[in-house]
Amino acid sequence: MSEQLKFIVEQLNKDPFKKNFNLITFDSLDPMQLLQVLNDALAEIDPKQAIDIREEMPEQTVKRMCSLLGMLKYKPPGNLSDVSSFRQGLVTGNKPVVHPILHWLLQRLPELKKRAYLARYLVKLEVPAEFLQDDVINDTYHQYEELVEGFKTYHKECEQLRTSGFSTAEIRKDIGSMEEEKDQLIKRVERLKKRVESVASHQRMLEQARQLRVEKEREESLTHQKQEQKNQLFQAEQRLQRNQQQLKDLRQSSADSNPESLMKRLEEEIRINSYMVSEKLPKELEGMRRTVQYLQKITSEPAMGQADLQELEDQIKGVDSQINQLIEKRMMKNDPMDDKMALYRQQASIIIRRKESKAEELREARDDLAAAERELKQRSSQSQTSDGEEVIRGDELKRLVMKLRSKGTVFKKKRHEMAELKAEFGVLQRTEEILKQRHETVQEKLQTLEAEKGISGYSTTQEELERVSAIKSELDEKKGRTLDDMSEMVKKLNSLIVEKRSALAPIIKELRTLRQLGQELSQEYDEKKVQYESCTAGLESNRSKLEQEVKALREETVQEENRYHCINSMSEMQIQRAAEEMKAYVSSDPQEKKKAIREVYLKNISEQELLGKKLREKQKVVRESHAANMEQMTLWRDLEQLMECKRQCFIRSQSQASIGQVIQEGGEDRLVL
Repeated sequence: MSEQLKFIVEQLNKDPFKKNFNLITFDSLDPMQLLQVLNDALAEIDPKQAIDIREEMPEQTVKRMCSLLGMLKYKPPGNLSDVSSFRQGLVTGNKPVVHPILHWLLQRLPELKKRAYLARYLVKLEVPAEFLQDDVINDTYHQYEELVEGFKTYHKECEQLRTSGFSTAEIRKDIGSMEEEKDQLIKRVERLKKRVESVASHQRMLEQARQLRVEKEREESLTHQKQEQKNQLFQAEQRLQRNQQQLKDLRQSSADSNPESLMKRLEEEIRINSYMVSEKLPKELEGMRRTVQYLQKITSEPAMGQADLQELEDQIKGVDSQINQLIEKRMMKNDPMDDKMALYRQQASIIIRRKESKAEELREARDDLAAAERELKQRSSQSQTSDGEEVIRGDELKRLVMKLRSKGTVFKKKRHEMAELKAEFGVLQRTEEILKQRHETVQEKLQTLEAEKGISGYSTTQEELERVSAIKSELDEKKGRTLDDMSEMVKKLNSLIVEKRSALAPIIKELRTLRQLGQELSQEYDEKKVQYESCTAGLESNRSKLEQEVKALREETVQEENRYHCINSMSEMQIQRAAEEMKAYVSSDPQEKKKAIREVYLKNISEQELLGKKLREKQKVVRESHAANMEQMTLWRDLEQLMECKRQCFIRSQSQASIGQVIQEGGEDRLVL
């Protein structure tokens, strides 16, 4: 978790966020600020999400974030797979929910930007079927789908051009340099034509030079074909060796197989497939249906607020407490030592779980095998389409590595020689500059002397004449040499062509026979490969069955050992406790006897008996005095009513006295105002 927080803080402090957080300040953010940081990260991926969440309802915020995360294919961690808990964590800004989302987003920000950009155009609009019955809407929807497909193709081409490594500036530069080279070559060809036109037999010489070039190109193509044929021959030999080895292995593996083992293998495979079809797959299908129904129920319900979520949490807690109480009652009623079927139930549940786990592993292994076979076919097709070459094997790879190493040593030597030559070139260049300076000084002195003698320009004229005569003599020699060399070269080329043809004729014949042999071996290899695959499949199923049995037996031994150790430890504790009780009971010390459980229980029993006796006596007294007490209680109640009546009369007399005075005389009442 600390590494995750460090990564999040580092990325948020960089461009384009620049939050200037540290671990303490980031960890101390309140839920609203943490949700705002998450919203800023989502806004960097999709600019439409740039909203202040304080101005938005929590339900809308969660709905918007969940839709974008679903589009980006975010999967919550294992402990947050429940949709309701994940949404509740987003609403409350819970750190265990928000931190993994931020870590996942900041890890793959460029990829998610691209995905959000593509989703804007590739997520199709859902149009109800009854609306599509209208011709105008149907045509418009088809045009919309065509535009989406066109966008896909254009985007792929754009990505290919971006990843190809070419740029328009480089291409323009290459075109400009190629045009300059073309102009230079045209000028050079024109100069050469002007020079050659003065020669009498220049047409014949040009024709021979053309034939020479054609023969050189043909020689190069023949050498290339020869090298290719050598490579093909070497590859055919390698394939032959591999096929022979595989044939040998198949013969060895088929020697141990018999019809009974094959039948057992097939029966085992049939049992596995029948279990998958009858039990495993229907359970998975039913679970998926329940999940879909649950999700549909959630989507059909209205958006819940904080009060609804709190109410649901309270209900969940109440149901959990009821379940725990029921489990405790059941455990108290059913003694596991008395239940003889508990062990068998436990073993049956273990076997069922093990069976389901192995079926799941088998399904995953089959999926992996199918994916590997598809990848193998794709790789083999790619290797066949790429110039017909075969994939490099182990021995060929080793040979190529040895060649690369030898070439690496040669490269190092040549690089060292180039460094020495560069150093020598620098020295010679400096020497040339010094000599040029000396020559210039000598020329200046010579010119001053010629000017003094009155013969200025004599040395330059003399040098020019000598240079022209030397050039003329060299041209004459070159002309003679080129004619002789060209005639000798034509003869040599003709003889070489004849020799190469005669040398290649037996090799071509051998290659034809080897090709036929290679085709026969490839057919035989395919047949043996099918047999080998069937045998390996049977052996693999038998091996997996044995591994399952061994694993089940190991688990059973571990369980029995644990049970034995548990019973042994319980029996030792009970024996020790019984020994201590016997020791305390037999002991002559009264203090030790008091510590015994028997004495404690006897003491408790006597105390409870005394308490019961006292309570019975008290009950007897209450029963005897019940009638008198009831009579006294009625008298007290009558007295209470009498006192209440007197109180009411007194209150009434007080209220009458405020109006006037009542005088009682001779049995008469008079009111005096």
